[in-house]
Formats: sequence, C-alpha cells, structure tokens
Amino acid sequence: MNEPAVSLESAERPVVLVVDDAPSSLSVLCRMLEDAGYTVLVAGDGEVAMDRMRIVVPDAILLDAMMPIMSGFDTCRRIKRDPALAHIPVIFMTGLSDTESVLQGFDSGGVDYVVKPVRAPEVLARLHTHTRNARIARLAQQAVDVASLGVVLVDGQGRIAWRSPKATDWLEAVSPKSGADRLPMFVEPALAEPGSSVVRGEAGQTYIVKNLGRTGVGETMLLVERQSENVSASSRLASAALTPRETEVLSWISKGKTNRDIGDILGLSPRTVNKHLEHIFRKLGVETRAAAAALASVGLDSLPG
Repeated sequence: MNEPAVSLESAERPVVLVVDDAPSSLSVLCRMLEDAGYTVLVAGDGEVAMDRMRIVVPDAILLDAMMPIMSGFDTCRRIKRDPALAHIPVIFMTGLSDTESVLQGFDSGGVDYVVKPVRAPEVLARLHTHTRNARIARLAQQAVDVASLGVVLVDGQGRIAWRSPKATDWLEAVSPKSGADRLPMFVEPALAEPGSSVVRGEAGQTYIVKNLGRTGVGETMLLVERQSENVSASSRLASAALTPRETEVLSWISKGKTNRDIGDILGLSPRTVNKHLEHIFRKLGVETRAAAAALASVGLDSLPG
C-alpha cells in the first residue's frame, strides 16, 4: 500500500531549499516535494545556498551535513547568525547517525535530521511539521510586533537564540555596534533577575526591557518596548515594576532620608538599603540618587495602591 502524501494546509506553495553537493542523487525526492505542493530550490554548496537566500527566503531547508569547503554545520551557523534567516527551520540530511554528529547538528541550529539514503515520506512528514510550526511562530511574531513589542530569547551563554524583527530593529538602535548574536551591554543587566529595566541606547533612545523569566528550553525571554518621550513619571514608575520594598525605599529617598535613616525606619541594614537602591536605579534607568528622587516625588503619589 502506498503511503499517502502529506497535504499542505495553505494554498500557497512553501519554498524548500535543498542543499547538497550531489543534488542529482536527490532527484526523486525533489520530484516528490514538487508533487506534494512545495516549490524546490537546489544549491550545490553552502555559498551558493547563501546566494540563493539573498533572492528568495525559503520556508525550510534540507541541508547535507557533509559537504566540501563549507560543511552543513558551518552553513547552518551562518544562516542562524543572520536575523533575516534565523527563523528558517533547518533539517539535516546525513549519513552519520552517531550521537556526536546528531548533537553537532542541533548545536549548530538544526531542528531535525534524516539519515541518508533519505526516505521521501519521512522527509515530507518532517517538513510538514516544521514548516507549519515556523508559520505559527511567524504569525505570533507578527502579532507581537504589531502590538509594538519586541521579543528576544537568550540562551544560557548569553547569546541571542531568537528575536522578532521589531526587537532586531530596536536592539540595533540601542547599540549599533553589537553583534547579531549578542545582547548589547546596556541590556545585559536585564538578565540578572525577573522584572523590568529601563535602558538607554547610544543615540539616546529609551526602552523598557521586561525579563519574563526562563522558558521551558532553558532560555530567558525578554520583552522590549520603546518608551515614548512624553511618558509620565507615574507611567515610568509603573513600567519599572518595583517590588513593594523597593517602592518603600524610593519613597523615603524622595523625602531626603539617608540610607542609615531608611534602614532604621524599615528595620534594614544600610548595606541592604544600598542593594535595593542599585535595583531601583537599574529599573528606572537613572544613575543618581537625585534623579530617582525626582521621579519619585512626581510619580509615586499617582500610582495605584
């Protein structure tokens, strides 16, 4: 009995880029992909593949792991370093099924792998799953961007694992010299703990960065929002998400109390008060006690509660 072909949910023809230094050996697979409703592009090596993607951005990539000059693993790393291409699911085609090679494929950014000689029905099933998931992710990403928010996922080594287009634009505005895979130094303090921080870029832009905590895959999710120039002091304080204790400390700062005075009033050591102040300064995006006090004197009375 013939296995049924996987049908596509959309009337559009998704584009699949097949990268292999011996594409003739995959002619049957390419024909099957065409019959299943995909538009197929072919590249003989990693450099040609990158050139192809400057013209057409595919919905998925089938990538041979072992190629001369530039391996599939190195090609995948180049793809994932490019913000315009990083969202594309990469499925490795490899004759290597040992654990080390599989792990290397995932570490370079691949989402799946099939072992050569490839079986077309298996490839079709995996493509269908990953193109659908990528489509859902893009729709969610567009919804977030329409809401004027940017999303950044940061891995355990502090590298950017994924970022939405609006987040890409804003992070580049905050620090044009930062690499595509690293957070600007202004944003790094936001990784320290859940909560909100106000950061300023090299050109004076102000952004609220909210640390939403760890995701299920060991990454930290950051929400980035550009702050309008005419934002009120109360809105700025609300966005900073101060803890109740930090709000108390800031209130006494606005009344001109010293750290020792605040410690005596709240039953805290001056060292603990100073630690709270460090958090307050970071969240408000200010550098001095006077600036924090000025914000507090205007905005605290209008906050709820």
